[in-house]
Amino acid sequence: MEHLQYPIGKTDIPEKITSEYIKNWIATIEDFPTKLENLVQNLSEDQLNTQYRPSGWTIRQVVHHCYDSHHNSYTRFKWTLTEGNPVIKAYYEDRWAELFDTKSAQIDLSLYGIKALHAKWVYLLKGLTENDLNNYFIHPSGNEKVTLKENIGIYAWHCNHHFAHIEQLMIRKNWI
Repeated sequence: MEHLQYPIGKTDIPEKITSEYIKNWIATIEDFPTKLENLVQNLSEDQLNTQYRPSGWTIRQVVHHCYDSHHNSYTRFKWTLTEGNPVIKAYYEDRWAELFDTKSAQIDLSLYGIKALHAKWVYLLKGLTENDLNNYFIHPSGNEKVTLKENIGIYAWHCNHHFAHIEQLMIRKNWI
């Protein structure tokens, strides 16, 4: 049986991150906006307001969350490249998901934002050197060091994770 909260499993970043991993992860990030839009573009308002799992977010909230989360990640890349091992600002994603815009705004707002953001983000990622990729930020929860190459993997996983939330719900509901 599928796992509704972690349909593709939890993040599993290898200890040795090769250039092949990075290339594949960047491709995932690059392809995500089109894949996501193709998946959700024909959903009705009722379908967009359906939770992907009991006590989970609606499809609408997931789409808006992807924009919010990826925007935060892009900013973390910029901080890391310009500030030297910064302690990043965390955010309460659960609280952001409960804001009225996330619960009610048209998903096109975030779909357009994801397209633009990912185009710029991928351009940046493809230009990073090995030294850049080894730079890190410090996440305040647990003072964990996260290298930029690890963060690329985390966000490739994040794309696939939330895509699977929506896709598996649509399969269960016979919407696709």
